[in-house]
Amino acid sequence: MLGFVVKNSGVLSIIQDAGRFGAFNLGLTNGGPADALAFNWANKLCGNELNSSAIEISVGGLQLTAQVDCVIAITGAPMPLTLNGKAKELWQSFTVKAGDNIQLGFASVGVRCYLAVAGGFTVPHIFGSSATVCRESIGGINGGKLVVNDLLVCQQMSTVSCKNIKLWQLPEYDIPTYSNEVVLKTVLGYQHQHFSVAEKQLFFSSEYKIGKLWDRMGYRLQGRPITADIDGILSEGISYGAIQIPADGQPIVLLNDRQTIGGYPKMGTVFSADCAKLSQYRQGDSVRFKPISIENANNLYHLNAARFNRIKLIRCN
Repeated sequence: MLGFVVKNSGVLSIIQDAGRFGAFNLGLTNGGPADALAFNWANKLCGNELNSSAIEISVGGLQLTAQVDCVIAITGAPMPLTLNGKAKELWQSFTVKAGDNIQLGFASVGVRCYLAVAGGFTVPHIFGSSATVCRESIGGINGGKLVVNDLLVCQQMSTVSCKNIKLWQLPEYDIPTYSNEVVLKTVLGYQHQHFSVAEKQLFFSSEYKIGKLWDRMGYRLQGRPITADIDGILSEGISYGAIQIPADGQPIVLLNDRQTIGGYPKMGTVFSADCAKLSQYRQGDSVRFKPISIENANNLYHLNAARFNRIKLIRCN
């Protein structure tokens, strides 16, 4: 078996596919890419199915050596990328030859990048998915983050197919931008009745900062405390993007690796595309919330999906 050898695993690099679904009853959360849009583009640039296994690189520092000829693409936060010491662009596919060295620097803005290879990485599926959830020690390689000398198996491409393959890039105007401020569209949940009108108005008019506790499980925010008229609820299922309000009144937005059940009252749920945006922010960045109806959220979801399918990639060879 051949593929890529990990020479430096960086801050946190893990294998992800689209996620593990249907296992909440076993206490297993979804996992999957924190920024699904960047993940999907990495796979699409390689001509893959969108559920193909790729590498999620947090902050940067990943170094790989190729053992095969193949095609890869890297998308997401602007991390400096080099191939054999020469600068390469993100958001496009390019050929890699056996013996080549790939190195990612560190993002000055944004958090996560995605490295996909044509045909996807060959990773065993556990409960229907290769998604890594380190807290549960499941998925990926040995249930955890990549470490030095890990082998990421992928398909070998013949010399002829490498020469004839079509390489693509995303149009510049369609590449997402990354900053230090984000507005999260939020659908109120049924427990919003436990927050007074004044508390809800303050919640949606206040600016929060991302605190020191932020990861794939969720983002704990700091700002004007929000008070509910109850201290807790019976534990119930937790959705992606749920906004929990614990006893200290500081909101927590729950993401891919969230717990499956919880007992804090919830203001509502962040729109899924905005959860992906939030995952590209870090400690000290600014967060605001904006109310949106469930009907508008549904419309936006379908409009975003249609736009993704409508965008035409540009040939770059």
